[in-house]
Amino acid sequence: MYLIGIDLGSSSVKASLVNGNDGSLVASEFFPKTEMTITAIKKGWAEQSPDMWWKYIKMVIQKVLKKSEINKEEIKAIGISYQMHGLVAVDKNGEPVRDSIIWCDSRAVKIGDSAFQQLGSDFCLGHYLNSPGNFTASKLKWVKENEPFIYEKIDKIMLPGDYIAYKLTGKAKTTISGLSEGILWDFKQNSIAKELLKNYGMDESLIPEITDTFSNQGTILKEVAEELGLSKNTIISYRSGDQPNNALSLNVFEPGEVAATAGTSGVVYGISDTVTYDPLSRVNTFAHVNHTSDKNRLGVLLCINGTGILNSWVQKNITTSLSYQQMNELASKVSVGSDGLIIFPFGNGAERVLNNQDLGAQIHNLDFNRHHQSNIVRAAQEGIVFSFHYGLKIMENTGIKPKIIRAGNANMFLSTIFSETLANLTQTPVELYNTDGAKGAALAAGIGAGYYRSTKEAFSNLKIIKTINPIMNKHHEYLNAYNVWEKLLAKQLQTDN
Repeated sequence: MYLIGIDLGSSSVKASLVNGNDGSLVASEFFPKTEMTITAIKKGWAEQSPDMWWKYIKMVIQKVLKKSEINKEEIKAIGISYQMHGLVAVDKNGEPVRDSIIWCDSRAVKIGDSAFQQLGSDFCLGHYLNSPGNFTASKLKWVKENEPFIYEKIDKIMLPGDYIAYKLTGKAKTTISGLSEGILWDFKQNSIAKELLKNYGMDESLIPEITDTFSNQGTILKEVAEELGLSKNTIISYRSGDQPNNALSLNVFEPGEVAATAGTSGVVYGISDTVTYDPLSRVNTFAHVNHTSDKNRLGVLLCINGTGILNSWVQKNITTSLSYQQMNELASKVSVGSDGLIIFPFGNGAERVLNNQDLGAQIHNLDFNRHHQSNIVRAAQEGIVFSFHYGLKIMENTGIKPKIIRAGNANMFLSTIFSETLANLTQTPVELYNTDGAKGAALAAGIGAGYYRSTKEAFSNLKIIKTINPIMNKHHEYLNAYNVWEKLLAKQLQTDN
């Protein structure tokens, strides 16, 4: 029995074929080989064509099937992971009426802030666990206000993953987890966010049918199956936003478990069983993939925009000819605290964790006689970890108490300095795995199709590559360096205001 996982990102689309019997990866492929086009007609805008996504998804599936030469009848189910918070609006024929307004588009900020004030912070946080902010519902309101002629054509709205499932099955559906990421789910009423839709002057008939995250969500259309080389009996049995799916891929389902990523941007995603929220919305709470009305499983998400992009900037502009491995070796020659050099990684736009302030990346205490390349490399990596810890302290107030941090063995986690700093500062073991979102989505499809009896069975073959355990007598050394960093950050934030 074989399973396919699709991971729709904003840079590329990846598909992985997994042997469901032992969890092994059979074949994988991604397109395009250069980054997908993001259209930005105005500053702060970001759009992508859903037709472009579909073109690349067809290409990756066809390529994976060709590489594997697996009998199509043995491929039983498909799971979908997708870039969160996007808006896809389609007409009665299922055709997109405009390009998708994607996650990094900021045009709807004022709309969400206005609704937050009109409905009241207590109501919004109590019912939606977040401010309406710049999420999917607010993006739709922007279309209504600014493109009424397009809004009138809309029959259904979907998240990016919903649209891909629709193209495969012909059925428009969504999930509670997906609705929560768009601020379209009311946790207190356990229903669609009717009051927000009313405030925005929008009808709830625009919301597709709600299906369970793990379930038979539809069989592939015959003509689509023929085009892709799949069996018409293959089903879609899982869909989830990329960060909940990343957590799933790392077997993060229960309170105390935390998933982390540190690519261009960085995310810490922790599981809570308590319906709570950050009153300042510096971190966001969504329904996790295994959340039900009877059992709360909420994902609290911290996002730091400037993580790997800072490390990349240092490589291109400071170390120039060194590889990342050589940079890590260079940084290891410097003691904790980088000899007093401090770097803030906030150079990739406004940071939600800083109350949407755009502080910019900063280097402090640079001494031309004491500091060298090695200090800058280490201070950059420490600054990224310190920003994670800063956010984790906020997350603790929402019920996140990390017992374990799990991450893919990739990007910043390939650095021993980075991983050891995180483990020793947080006093939490860091486990690294060889997995990714596409493989996780494939295994999740097996759960939704009923081939696995539990998440434990689905991820029974997930192996730890490396564990970085905190060293007790090292904690104070890292904590002292962090406290200096945080004190300076507080001063800068106060000055900025």
